[in-house]
Amino acid sequence: MIPRNLASTGPAEKLDAGHLMPDIAALRAWRESGQVVDRKLDSKDQKFKVPYAALRYVLALTDSVFIVVASFIGSSVYQSVYQFFANHTSDHSDLDLGAGIVAAVLYVLIGQSAGFYDLGAVFSTRRDIKKILVQWALVSLVLTLLAFLMKVGAGFSRGSIICFATLALVLLFVSRSLAKRWVREAVADGRVQGRRIVLLGSRDELASISAGDLLQRYGLSEIDRVSFAMDKSKNLAMGNPESDSLEHAVTIARERCADEIVLALPWSDTRKIELVRDRLRASPLPIELLPDRRIRSLAENPSFRLKNSLSIEVQRGPLTRLEQFSKRCVDVVGAAIGLVALSPLMLLSAVAIKLDSVGPVLFRQRRNGFNIQPFVIFKFRTMSVMEDGSDVQQVKKSDPRVTSIGKVLRKTSIDELPQLFNVLRGDMSLVGPRPHALAHDNHYGDLLSEYAFRHHVKPGITGWAQVRGYRGETARVEQMKGRVDCDLWYINNWSLVLDFKILALTCIELMRRRNAY
Repeated sequence: MIPRNLASTGPAEKLDAGHLMPDIAALRAWRESGQVVDRKLDSKDQKFKVPYAALRYVLALTDSVFIVVASFIGSSVYQSVYQFFANHTSDHSDLDLGAGIVAAVLYVLIGQSAGFYDLGAVFSTRRDIKKILVQWALVSLVLTLLAFLMKVGAGFSRGSIICFATLALVLLFVSRSLAKRWVREAVADGRVQGRRIVLLGSRDELASISAGDLLQRYGLSEIDRVSFAMDKSKNLAMGNPESDSLEHAVTIARERCADEIVLALPWSDTRKIELVRDRLRASPLPIELLPDRRIRSLAENPSFRLKNSLSIEVQRGPLTRLEQFSKRCVDVVGAAIGLVALSPLMLLSAVAIKLDSVGPVLFRQRRNGFNIQPFVIFKFRTMSVMEDGSDVQQVKKSDPRVTSIGKVLRKTSIDELPQLFNVLRGDMSLVGPRPHALAHDNHYGDLLSEYAFRHHVKPGITGWAQVRGYRGETARVEQMKGRVDCDLWYINNWSLVLDFKILALTCIELMRRRNAY
């Protein structure tokens, strides 16, 4: 696992955020040169797709249903036969159904621990008769032990248990056979969706791995693949086609909302792997290195037994999916509560702005968000100008452009309240690095090599830099560097507790009004 501390992974390679902005003409020329293989959306992409990660749960649920159904049918059939021949009723249906539910849970747990539901096992052509027999035998033994320990064995009918066990075993064979057939057909028909990735690598490695292999072996669905140029005489760290390949891969991943960037490179070429990793550190996406052709040929040898994937996590995302989900929940709930509670104040501010000066109530400006994705930020208008372009002047103390009511709104930070709508839209978070105007992003991106790392998480209404005093104008580069250092510390040390701490410190900072003008 790669540690969160970005500075610990080695010297940062300068990657200007502005240079990574989409260049349609260059991208079209690059694709026409044959170095980028573009895959257009077809009819398969329009179908409902089952997430690759959910397949194992679907298969486990199918087995569970078959086992419970077998317990019900087995009990019913035995009771009908018993009543017909013995002219006597024996009602054990509740106990038998309970045994079926317990057996289903045990079977799934045992299968999960044994890798029975791993997709590699499902795609395997080997028959699973032995595995099913062993797992069902273990379930039967555990059920017998539980019945003995709980002293409920006398309540079960031996005939119904035998019918249940036999029928369940037959249904499990049928379930596995149907599951393998359905999964293969679903993959072939494009109804399975893996993690969306941009595949980046050498021509030879890319030619040796197909889209089907990526999905079946690693759960990856490629949205595009980029190959390095064949010229090996140039240094990757300098401007050359290989460097262009990296920039195009990052651009495509951003434009098409990829989940990961995956590398297909020879493992023996450690120098290139290190250089590629350093250049891709500016991207917040996870980076995974696939096994090369030689490693895959060894893994396919039947004499080897591999339990886990051989892919290597070169760079993890700043936040895991669970962390992203928890942070998003806090953002939505907090923004909704804030909008309801502060709506009278926001309405009063809007009326005051309209009466104070001519112009719109809201100020809109383009900013860069997560992964340098542009969005429009909302603020209450506090100035007589609406700058949004290549030349945006920062607000200075006693700036004549600030309106009378704007001075009050800026000192109290009320002008930031409309950004709660940005939080609900998903453009921003309650806590994170403050977004800057695009002109400032380009300017400081040229001066500070780690500036682009601020875009590894969503921008926030408030942040660690703001509660540490880095607020307002950044007339000197040293001031911006201090703000960037605080932002990187926040990203590397994020937790929900830290977010709540920053929100509490923000309330204190609002009363102090440092650098608020």
